[in-house]
Amino acid sequence: MDQNRTQQDIPRYDPNNLLDALHANLRLKNDAALARILEVNPPIISKIRHRRLSVGGALLIRIHEVTGLNIADLRFLMGDRRQKYRISDMQGKAMADRVSKVVWPAAAG
Repeated sequence: MDQNRTQQDIPRYDPNNLLDALHANLRLKNDAALARILEVNPPIISKIRHRRLSVGGALLIRIHEVTGLNIADLRFLMGDRRQKYRISDMQGKAMADRVSKVVWPAAAG
């Protein structure tokens, strides 16, 4: 990346860019048409547009299935520039705690 770029030059996360690009590429008139083609309820698209809901992995996969665009391109369209995704330690710990409490059946021998 160019060292002379400022924070204002770097695109910010905005899921509306993704939704608008989908409208243009799929030649759709509105968010209701987008919801139909993605097979999601229209309020999902509205909540994403108004930033009350983030674009989740399942929706990104569905958009990929419909458009053929790869996930990296979809993330780029919405301004997601993260290189890695990390699961918090608490999520892993919670799963480990649940698994350790499971009573496993004795192996038949």
